[in-house]
Amino acid sequence: MSRVIIELEKESGRIKKLNAVNNGPLPKTPEQPWENYEDYKALEIPYARVHDASFCARYGGEHCVDIGFVFPDFEADVDDPDSYDFQLTDEYLATMISAGTEPFYRLGTKIEHWSKKYNTLPPADFAKWAQICEHVIMHYTQGWANGFEYKIEYWEIWNEADGLPDDAPPQAKVCWGGTKAQFFEFYGVVAKHLKSRFPHLKIGGPAVCSVGRMMGVFPLINAWVADFLEYCSTNSVPLDFFSWHTYTHRVDVITTNAVCAAKALKKYGFHSTESILDEWNYTIGFIGEDFTKSVQGIIGIKGAVFVAAVMSECQNIPVDMLMYYDLQPGLYNGLFDFYTQKPLKTYYTFKIFSKLRKLGTQVSAVSTDREIYTLAAKGGDQAAFFVAYYPSQNVKKPKEKKVKIKVSGRDYSIRLLDATHNMTQFNDFSIADSQISLTLQPYSLIYVETKCKI
Repeated sequence: MSRVIIELEKESGRIKKLNAVNNGPLPKTPEQPWENYEDYKALEIPYARVHDASFCARYGGEHCVDIGFVFPDFEADVDDPDSYDFQLTDEYLATMISAGTEPFYRLGTKIEHWSKKYNTLPPADFAKWAQICEHVIMHYTQGWANGFEYKIEYWEIWNEADGLPDDAPPQAKVCWGGTKAQFFEFYGVVAKHLKSRFPHLKIGGPAVCSVGRMMGVFPLINAWVADFLEYCSTNSVPLDFFSWHTYTHRVDVITTNAVCAAKALKKYGFHSTESILDEWNYTIGFIGEDFTKSVQGIIGIKGAVFVAAVMSECQNIPVDMLMYYDLQPGLYNGLFDFYTQKPLKTYYTFKIFSKLRKLGTQVSAVSTDREIYTLAAKGGDQAAFFVAYYPSQNVKKPKEKKVKIKVSGRDYSIRLLDATHNMTQFNDFSIADSQISLTLQPYSLIYVETKCKI
């Protein structure tokens, strides 16, 4: 028998920003009614990172977001508004902001998997590249060049420069074509310039592929990350947030990386730097049958319950924000069907989390079963929680579990998310002595709303 204990009177802080994402909604236009704007807006997503937006034709394709597209001629005058092409990025960000989501702007370029590289090569002039970014920020936050005064707080420098070692073939380097030392110098030049110009904004990065691993009970920091943080510390390089990625189907891998990131930041003196996991999703592997199974999981119930389990764990460990990859149309979008843009299973997980975050205050929720994950919140006399059954990935044929949930609420409403139910009313439970008894199938989740007893 698995047991879950919800203590509504035991508060433990705010629900964190664990429902941020990569990329924004598809707007509805007369020419292209294929869209998800209202469903996206209903999720109340706090932030959307704009990395890889230029893969999506509906956002503007290769005319938006990336520095090489916004400033297409590197030889042009950085102070001349005519040197910039903002139009489609303006439209993309405006749609996102109108949906209630703040952009998290990645300064740099999308990943380039093709044999010839265009924008992933190190800029010819680091200082000039920093000045270009300065003008992009001015356009979106200070109205420069017929721009805007948006609240865009986070500005991230580059993406996954740690992907391959220095001696890897140039055509294999899909995000940063230079060396590690070149990137450190580049990041330092850009971060110092932007922070000096915009001290009120958060300047950070560098969106590393990986952080570390556990050796027994000890977290080991990735050598590239250690060298980067040491460089920033030694050279007084600003790092308002440290961003990192993890693709896995194991919850413990994400929590291990979060611990490694926190340990690394503390070791190198970045005590107030935020730790942000800004790319993650259900992933078994990237090759062959493992990739096929990954995509099936992402768009199905396994991915949805995995997301709930990760959100539950990350609420209680040292990580400040999660940003799911990805909400643009594609294989890694587990929220919206590619063909219809109708909600998929993970959409409902995000909907549940948005309700908890709106309630605001986390309350104690403890599971005695390592495969049963839970998270609870309250606001006023309202309370809600979820209980998710995400089996260990070492078990080939997981079995159903009987669960008893101790909670002192009243007027319970219970909904079920599983392979055949999308948050439909669930009535197969009993209540006695402030205890809910029910049975959960593998890869399922219940969401409970109740009122606090007074």
